[in-house]
Amino acid sequence: MALSGYVHPAWADVAGALSRQLPRRGAGGAAVCVYHRGHCVVDVWGGTRDREGRPWLEDTVAPSFSTTKGVLSTLLHVLLEQRGIDFDRPVVEFWPELAAGIKAEMTLRHVLCHQAGLYRMSDLTRTPRHMLDWEGMKARLVAATPAHSPGQAHGYHALTYGWLAGGLAEIIGEQPLEALLASELAGPLGLDGLYIGLPEAALSRRARLIHNDGIVLPVRVSERGLRATLRRWVHAGLCRAGIDFAEFRSALTPFTEPFDWNADETVMAKIPAANGQFTARSLARVYAMLAERGVLDGVRLLTRERVDTIAQVQSWQRDRVLFLPMHWRLGYHRVFAPGRRVPMGFGHFGFGGSGAWADPERRIALGLTLNSGVGTPMGDLRISRLNRVVLATVDRLR
Repeated sequence: MALSGYVHPAWADVAGALSRQLPRRGAGGAAVCVYHRGHCVVDVWGGTRDREGRPWLEDTVAPSFSTTKGVLSTLLHVLLEQRGIDFDRPVVEFWPELAAGIKAEMTLRHVLCHQAGLYRMSDLTRTPRHMLDWEGMKARLVAATPAHSPGQAHGYHALTYGWLAGGLAEIIGEQPLEALLASELAGPLGLDGLYIGLPEAALSRRARLIHNDGIVLPVRVSERGLRATLRRWVHAGLCRAGIDFAEFRSALTPFTEPFDWNADETVMAKIPAANGQFTARSLARVYAMLAERGVLDGVRLLTRERVDTIAQVQSWQRDRVLFLPMHWRLGYHRVFAPGRRVPMGFGHFGFGGSGAWADPERRIALGLTLNSGVGTPMGDLRISRLNRVVLATVDRLR
């Protein structure tokens, strides 16, 4: 499959890996961007951005699901460092309405590490259209009771992370989330294609999700498919057998009706855990700043010390929702690259296959966007395979 864009000759294997992943028949496209030592070495794209066959372009933005959480976490880190706010400050100092019951014990660290206990989306609503109401969802979060005392355990806040961390970002930054994203990340890093809530003027740039059924993405995930995925994870040694799906369902599949993630009102809404619209280039530049320990092209957004702290694993235990030991950092998880060790690496992958990550030790960063496939809540084999190629290349060049 032909690609457009740029690739440094030493990194040609990455472009080849993406080309092999593009659909040979039917619709579907993707883009990947890689930065090494602060310089772009891969920036390629190909395929189609919808079922009508419109080509994927240089400025195409794609729905990226949970990859959005990594961008939101980075924004929150920038705001916290600007204001000298410690991770162990109680959340109620900033958001007093969350003070009821054991939520008063919640710290910013608990939020970033998925230890707040507020992951049960089923306690907030079973109607997916409620997610379109930003203020309404924050109010539902305030009224919710945590599944456990903050800090006692960790469970992936698959959807609720957006209203929790996003609400805090707005309070601390004293601006709407979309304005903060533009002023604190997109502006300083020169990004064109980093949105949580796509502006109407950018609707023509977006790729549409393409699925096997050719209709819309159902909110419910097939349990049969999930069990098959988990069997592969168990075989690979990534998690243990004896899985209880109750917490997974409560966090990720609580809804009683389908939800159209392709609808204009959905992509224009503010759902900061799931509806980011990004270019691979913008994702890669955000994570290149992290790979360079807080600075890119002479613009410093975080201190070296802050990035080193971000990279530290906060918990080695198995996640209550995802079953895997996610090795949660402060807003990010481990880098999945079977056969390669990435102890300093961190990032966030998303349902459908997108993802982005940084490794400050190797000074490498990757961003991947696409519009076909479903996979697991944390990406699929496509990004893992690309990760292996990227890491093999950088290790060969060291």
